[in-house]
Amino acid sequence: MAKITTFSAFKSRNYRLYFTGQSISLIGTWMQKTAVSWVIYSETHSEFMLGLTLFASLFPSFIFSFLGGVASDRYDRYKLLLITQVASMVQALLVTLVIFFSAHAVWDIIGLSALLGFINAFDVPARQSLVYEMINDKADLPNALALNSSMVNLSRLIGPGIAGFILQQFGDDVCFAINAASFVAVIGSLLMMKLPPYVQKPVKGKIIDDLKDGLEYIKNTPSLARVLITLAAMSLLVLPFSTLIPVYAKDIFKGTAATFGVIDSMIGLGAFSGAIFLASLKPGSNLSKILAYNTIVFGVGLAFFSYTTFYPLALVFAAVSGFGMMSQITISNTLIQTTVLPDMRGRVISFYAMAFFGMQPLGGLLIGGLSHYIGTPATVFIQGFIAIIIGVFLFYMLRKVMLQKRKVAETASLQINDQI
Repeated sequence: MAKITTFSAFKSRNYRLYFTGQSISLIGTWMQKTAVSWVIYSETHSEFMLGLTLFASLFPSFIFSFLGGVASDRYDRYKLLLITQVASMVQALLVTLVIFFSAHAVWDIIGLSALLGFINAFDVPARQSLVYEMINDKADLPNALALNSSMVNLSRLIGPGIAGFILQQFGDDVCFAINAASFVAVIGSLLMMKLPPYVQKPVKGKIIDDLKDGLEYIKNTPSLARVLITLAAMSLLVLPFSTLIPVYAKDIFKGTAATFGVIDSMIGLGAFSGAIFLASLKPGSNLSKILAYNTIVFGVGLAFFSYTTFYPLALVFAAVSGFGMMSQITISNTLIQTTVLPDMRGRVISFYAMAFFGMQPLGGLLIGGLSHYIGTPATVFIQGFIAIIIGVFLFYMLRKVMLQKRKVAETASLQINDQI
């Protein structure tokens, strides 16, 4: 029975194709991310440059995700996703060529990372919204989103480990070339799908009006607003801890690219375990409560990881951090997707992308700069403490909402009794 619940979304053929193709592509994506961080830190030995690279790769998504959300609601999401995947493959090819022909390509990599951020501004709303259309039984949507997270984090488990080995044995250009080739899988899976014919929606008003409608909808839906604000805070202050992992690998543990890959893979292992845990939850589980618990787990894991100098134990805390971290993205996405109106899906997801992709680059600059002055372990410890505070706040808000609901129910009951 548990097995059926865990993988119920696979009953939909389109989703199975998407899951397979995207899984292969994401391994290449994580290989490229690992290689970019390692090349930048090896060339510059600067925590700030790591933060700047994260800023360049994500900030364009923050700037243009509104347009991506509107495009997802106005136009054919399937064709839009195909275009963004082809564009991502071209970007990976350009990075490969730059690395192959240039010995010092730091600024070229940062520039091409910014290009990928622009592509992702349109890719994320289209891809997340299209998942809804891939699922035949909409009751399987939470399971599909949890499986998406398991796919991302399994790729994070496998990709960095492979990248670390290839960086050490064959060179960084090979990592980027493999990522470029991996896009063939996801593009092929999209071409094999059989989706209902696209029906052109009547375009009403200007783009700016669509954006205002989306913002107004969120303001009038407090549950969505809370999720987005919490995700934005975590993305700004806590999630950028990952930019400092090369510092731990190279300077604290005196390791190589393989060490970096192993630490990143252990974070992925924890996140993958958390995603499978979410996928196995029974329908109707209190996701808001699980999000609060896992935010605290995330913070505790980071706090212990920050000052641990014994490498094997640090890997354990890295996995614990990954387990808690996964919930920030997956549960937030699930709460949004299962609440939002279909006509608002693309625009609300663009705000989700803004909270996730937009705050992280700013946080990367903040964390990189702070680490430069107070040290990496102290910075990561502070990030863990902040996550614990946010987790406690989520419990407070959850209790407040429950008390309000109870008060409303008691008032309604008294009114019924008075009428009787």
